[in-house]
Amino acid sequence: MTVTMADPAEESMNHDRAQIFEVSTLYGAATLAAALDAGAFGPRAGTRRVLLVSNNAPVPETVVQLSDMYGYRRIVTRFDEVVSWNEVIHPHRPSKWAPLEDESSIWQRLFRHSWGLGDVPVELVVESIQVNPARALATIFAESAVHVYADGLMSYGPTREKLPGPLGNRVQRVLHLDLVPGLRPLLLAETGAEPELVPDDAFRAVLKEIAVEAADDPRLAALAEDPPTAVLLGQYLAALRILSPQEEEELHVTMVRGAIAAGHRSIVFKPHPTAPAGYSRAMEEAAAAEGARLRVLDGPLLAETLYEVCRPRLVVGCFSTAMLTASAYYDVAIARAGTRLVLDRLTPYQNSNRVPLTIVDHLVPDVAVPDGRGGAAGELAALVRAVGFCMQPRMHPGLREETTAWLRDNLGPDTEHYFRRRRLTSLGLPGGGPLSATQRLRGNTTVRRMVRVARRLRARGGR
Repeated sequence: MTVTMADPAEESMNHDRAQIFEVSTLYGAATLAAALDAGAFGPRAGTRRVLLVSNNAPVPETVVQLSDMYGYRRIVTRFDEVVSWNEVIHPHRPSKWAPLEDESSIWQRLFRHSWGLGDVPVELVVESIQVNPARALATIFAESAVHVYADGLMSYGPTREKLPGPLGNRVQRVLHLDLVPGLRPLLLAETGAEPELVPDDAFRAVLKEIAVEAADDPRLAALAEDPPTAVLLGQYLAALRILSPQEEEELHVTMVRGAIAAGHRSIVFKPHPTAPAGYSRAMEEAAAAEGARLRVLDGPLLAETLYEVCRPRLVVGCFSTAMLTASAYYDVAIARAGTRLVLDRLTPYQNSNRVPLTIVDHLVPDVAVPDGRGGAAGELAALVRAVGFCMQPRMHPGLREETTAWLRDNLGPDTEHYFRRRRLTSLGLPGGGPLSATQRLRGNTTVRRMVRVARRLRARGGR
């Protein structure tokens, strides 16, 4: 899929700069569209804009393609050319392929020619700069400035792994939605990149634009005629091997029963767009047993489109970003299910899903608890920083003192599920156990310095 909207040869002579926007989800594409509409990337005149679409699923052929999603055609009008990264690097997978560094200049010349970029400066706008395909693009366009946009709640957590100094220095900013008002992202904070909000009104306008394109879908039209009052959001926790299929099915049934207990009799289940074919029989049986009706909407559309059209009164999920979108942009009540179980199963501790889970578990009431309430929003920032430090202590050493004080004052039955005793022990933090002799040695700066010196001497001796 390479869609050229203007002749590359002509365009290469008619622009002063170029921008490559890498995207893998419609939600991310909507975020980019809103940022563009708000002027976050400057005027379109004199700029060649390439949308680079990447399907990062392990088996791309088994999931809904971005080009098949409602709203995609409207979003791509903001770009001069649309390129499929999967086709460009075929037969390699986007999450696996990266060029050798000594071949990067060859690839850059190829892409500059085929995408009509000419010799002008190129800016990269990417998601998940720590991994491919964003990392591959940064290697190919080694002199380009990099802008990162956050596709959901993961922006509030720390960077997955430390970036090489030269790459970190190229990151200009982190664009993100204000899904949790007042909460500052930790993503790439160690590089000095500043977070920048994508305006709420711009993002909401893009969501409305997407809903207009989806209005004629017969499945959505049927729901619009008889709107559900509750929406349940599926994820793909079994596919990620976080939960077993049976546990995920039980999680969905918990959502159904919680929505019914809250007074809802018309319910719709929205599976995740990239999830494999799911199971809904148990959910339907649970609803029928209580005299309620459950319908499944598995079309190629965002959950937000469902909000636009049906205006539900409740949205239930585990830790889906679409839950917070419902609250922040549609003023819909939200409830959670299964966060404690998933927090317990999530490995390793620094798994990037930990902060989204922490946010939802703290802020959002449990659907299984009648009249339950979420935690205070004002307490969330300190909790997220403490969890973030425990996830990536070497990236945020400045948070150690603050985390120590927070744990000493707040660690208890209501908060201990956010931390692992072994992790606290290894970091020498309150709530951990006594350090072993080996751990004490590893934590001693003099010992670590001697080990580094010994390794350098050993490496020299082996040459």
